[in-house]
Amino acid sequence: MKIIYCGDIVGRAGREAVLDNYDLIKQKYEPDVFIINGENAAHGFGITQKMCEEFFAKGIDAITTGNHAFRKIEILPYMDSCKKLIRPLNFPPKSPGKGFCEIELLNGRKILIVQLQGRIFMEPMDNPLHAIDNLLKDYHLGKNIHAIFVDIHAEATSEKLSVGYYLNGRVSAVVGTHTHVPTSDVRILNKGTAYQTDVGMCGDYDSVLGFNHEQPVDRLLGKANAGRLVPAEGKGTVCGIFIETDDQTGLAIHAEQVIIKPED
Repeated sequence: MKIIYCGDIVGRAGREAVLDNYDLIKQKYEPDVFIINGENAAHGFGITQKMCEEFFAKGIDAITTGNHAFRKIEILPYMDSCKKLIRPLNFPPKSPGKGFCEIELLNGRKILIVQLQGRIFMEPMDNPLHAIDNLLKDYHLGKNIHAIFVDIHAEATSEKLSVGYYLNGRVSAVVGTHTHVPTSDVRILNKGTAYQTDVGMCGDYDSVLGFNHEQPVDRLLGKANAGRLVPAEGKGTVCGIFIETDDQTGLAIHAEQVIIKPED
């Protein structure tokens, strides 16, 4: 199975970068499944139903989120009804939506997409490892599911690495999001799980994590009149990962970083 995953989409620049490069990505990588992280799509914080439907209409198969999953209040009923939009699995049990979705391809192959949220330097959450252990009681790679893709939305690189090694050999891929900076450690771990600490963001990189640099710099200077964060609106770059798995074992056989710049 061939999987494309694009990291945190930040604002209009990120949305347009993914939508405008969608056909190019499909042609180059021929993915069976196309997943994106949309938690910063709506002016940098959250996502709306309209945006989700635009992505789905283009051909996106599933959208993960993260700590900003519920920033747009209007998304809550849609998250309950849309199985392809997921929030972190270890959110409180009565939270809207689900932390995973199962997609069946036209040829009958199935992929489980899961999102976890880290706890170091982030809001208090249930233990992500306990949450996924409980979920994986019903899914066994290479037996009743062809691929398992896990997005770990976390701040600390050590926490992401720990999740990767904890799930090594039990899932097809563990891929990090949230820090908006692509890391250069794409690899397949020794038991067959594809891994990258952070795939980076989709957005304008002439910025501070996708936002105009003026406000973050003013905040760093301690200015009392520092304004709210505003997404940068230059040409966006797509950052993500391409993974290919073995349909018999569900383990990764190839993984590579994906970066498409405006000039490409």
